[in-house]
Amino acid sequence: MRFLFVHGTGVRRERHDTLFALVRDRLTARFPDAAVDSCFWGDRFGASLSAGGRSVPGLRPLDAPLDAPLDAAPDAPGAADAETAEWALLLADPLCELRVLAEAGWDTGTGRGDDDDGDGDEFAMPGVQPAGVRVLDLLAGLPSTPADGDELASLLHDTGLAAGFPAALESTARSAEAARAGARAAGEPQARELATALARAVTAAALATAGADADCTGTERDRLCELLTTRLGGDARVPGARAAAVLGRLAMRVTTQPLLNAWRGSLTVGATPALGDILRYQARGADLREFLHTRITAEPGPTVLIGHSLGGIALVDLLALGAARGEPVPGAELLVTVGSQAPFLYELGALTALAPGAKLPYGFPRWLNVFDRQDMLAYLAGPVFPGDPRVTDHEIGSRQPFPACHSAYWKQKSLYERIEQAVAEAEIG
Repeated sequence: MRFLFVHGTGVRRERHDTLFALVRDRLTARFPDAAVDSCFWGDRFGASLSAGGRSVPGLRPLDAPLDAPLDAAPDAPGAADAETAEWALLLADPLCELRVLAEAGWDTGTGRGDDDDGDGDEFAMPGVQPAGVRVLDLLAGLPSTPADGDELASLLHDTGLAAGFPAALESTARSAEAARAGARAAGEPQARELATALARAVTAAALATAGADADCTGTERDRLCELLTTRLGGDARVPGARAAAVLGRLAMRVTTQPLLNAWRGSLTVGATPALGDILRYQARGADLREFLHTRITAEPGPTVLIGHSLGGIALVDLLALGAARGEPVPGAELLVTVGSQAPFLYELGALTALAPGAKLPYGFPRWLNVFDRQDMLAYLAGPVFPGDPRVTDHEIGSRQPFPACHSAYWKQKSLYERIEQAVAEAEIG
């Protein structure tokens, strides 16, 4: 009897040798008379950036030679990154800018800021309403459905925001944050900033409601804000000082877009082996399957195939394609997939060998599928092949979060116990 270990995505020589040494030692301890081999494919069939990463914006100068080093440090986020980050925060919480004004108020120039009671200007005439209340009245008076021919109506329709605009308008106008900020906006400068913040809140709420169905550019978004701000008595071309400064700093710290922009090159290079191997296999998997077939049939006798992650996908494809042709892979008596995405790809219709709903062909071997429910790359096989006695799922709990759990299987005693049980059930000697 022989075991053949097929590693998963992103694995290269050094990692493979460490991983296989662990698997070999654990299997040899339980099966001292069995041969334990490995099928290392990462260097030969794994993905790489053949053009040196030229497809990645900002990774290297366009005129740099392919052997030039990658940029060591990302550029600092610019104004465009800051603006994108602000709107990412507004889409997540449309009232966040109003909340800043409601809680922090404005510096009135007295050195004291607003008082704790939110009464606004301490020198205001008794009985005179804060200027912000007038802005709130204008907001409450805006029609939820602008008249035909109105630029605002046309813009809402063209951006896909018309349906969500009434609810966005109402939720902003009725919010405690708007009321509080309005009460604290004592003078005209504060009222103009409040108008800008309210317009941005309404626009953000409408965008958040529309989600992926919105067809809105940054220019159209800014024009919506400008139209709304003007109708509230403000000036959208003058950004709000207090709220914008706080929101901008916060957005750059808590949103992911500036970080993604800055580190896109290094993130892409780092993710290429793992993600790239999967994409490459989906496009050119035949070469890897032929390589696996050669390695499996190189030695006579029964073979237990152990595939991790993408290795499991390739083995399922190889075995199913061969069995469907009436040419089962010689010697393949038992398949063990560990942390594999093969069942998920089958459901998606992205598994090369089997269309959704198709049964495993006659001649496909017994299949033990091992998963950890914390592993985001592990899926169940039994439920998608119901009633097939060849397919068995087995759960392992490493008590590790993802992604550590995706590699933690190989130190689990229960994995090898279950493999030993499966070998006995298959009567492989």
